[in-house]
Amino acid sequence: MTGTLEVVNPFDLTTIGSVPLVGWDDIDGSLKVATQLHKTRKAWLPAHQRAAILTKAATLMQDRFEDLAFQIANEGGKPLVDARIEVTRAIDSVRLCVHEIAGLAGEQIPMDLTQAGAGRIAFTQREPIGPVVAISAFNHPLNLIVHQVAPAIATGCPVLVKPADDTPLSCKSFVDILLEAGLPEEWCRFVPCDLATAEKLVTDPRVAFFSFIGSAKVGWMLRSKLAPGTRCALEHGGAAPVIVDKSADFDAMIPDLVKGGFYHSGQVCVSVQRVFAPKDMAEEIAERLGSAASQLVVGNAIDATTQAGPLIRPREVDRVADWVAEAEQAGAQILTGGDKISATTYAPSVLLGVPKDVKLSQNEVFGPVVCVYEYDSIDAAIDQANGLPFAFQASVYSQNLKVAMQAVQHLDATAVMVNDHTAFRVDWMPFAGRRQSGYGTGGIGYTMHDMTQEKMAVIKN
Repeated sequence: MTGTLEVVNPFDLTTIGSVPLVGWDDIDGSLKVATQLHKTRKAWLPAHQRAAILTKAATLMQDRFEDLAFQIANEGGKPLVDARIEVTRAIDSVRLCVHEIAGLAGEQIPMDLTQAGAGRIAFTQREPIGPVVAISAFNHPLNLIVHQVAPAIATGCPVLVKPADDTPLSCKSFVDILLEAGLPEEWCRFVPCDLATAEKLVTDPRVAFFSFIGSAKVGWMLRSKLAPGTRCALEHGGAAPVIVDKSADFDAMIPDLVKGGFYHSGQVCVSVQRVFAPKDMAEEIAERLGSAASQLVVGNAIDATTQAGPLIRPREVDRVADWVAEAEQAGAQILTGGDKISATTYAPSVLLGVPKDVKLSQNEVFGPVVCVYEYDSIDAAIDQANGLPFAFQASVYSQNLKVAMQAVQHLDATAVMVNDHTAFRVDWMPFAGRRQSGYGTGGIGYTMHDMTQEKMAVIKN
């Protein structure tokens, strides 16, 4: 035992639970067992057993739906209405893993394309890559864990999972559900630990695949220290841009942008942050966004009426306040918000005319702040949107197909939403950051592919 991790409600900071931290000796033992499981092919779980376990797990999650939703809201600060959506997505994601198991198939490789290959038959099959280590983030404490752990189980990889320090309870609940559903304990270990122990785990040469969701600073640091041969996937953040064309349907767009910008108080890696609007329309758009944002109910996420909850830690409230103050001092106009409500909450805020060189324009805010910028031409807006060292999802609002396609083709993003906000996602689509925003591609099927490796058999007749 190396200590205890206390879990608090991020709104009122009351203690709601705790989990014991796991020390290196225990983790080393679990990793040794995981490595042996992978090496001993007779110990591999057959596909039908993996599918049955995940199917049972989805049923147990459905049975505990409200408890899981309350836990997400209570430890992570996501409003209860959104926490329920997360539980639904998590259940669907587990079921999607079951569906994708049938797709873990190889293909026939034609060999007689030249004389050298004639007289041979070749085919491929996919095998589990080996022990997986997953480190997750706080903002979707159940569904992110599902996206990292359930694909490992589905592909037959033993997995060790370290949750975010702020939100370990949802992770533990999911691991416990997997075990209750029939998964042998050695195939999935819950290993909350300190950063030094986590780094030692991640960089161990026995790790075959490392899955990380969290800050770019930590993710890229850990990737730089991986042992030779360890594969990885990193998911970080961005400062999602929205291009508004003069033909956009403002009545439909405004509630969209409010949802995309203030969902989970902006603590989403693809949250709407930078809105680029025609110069003669920018003020009106900012005012309408500000008016809608000012009506959001801020409070404890476990209250049914709350629409925007707390930030995960008080220091994040202070950071957002500092960034907004810097922008205001540099000439930005605050149309709504712009201040702390309490030590743990920040008012949903809309700013207009934010200078390009302040932190709000240069970095991911990860808080309830949307900035509106004026542009003279679509080309100039796209150039500014592409001007940061990270890129994730983007969007364009337009009723003009030519303009929409211009944005799709020229925005530097892995996905461009047309007439939808940047935070849209379904769990089977590819989901990835470019440049400093990440490495590899998420999404259930894509993660399962990464957690397997291809083997070819060539049979000479």
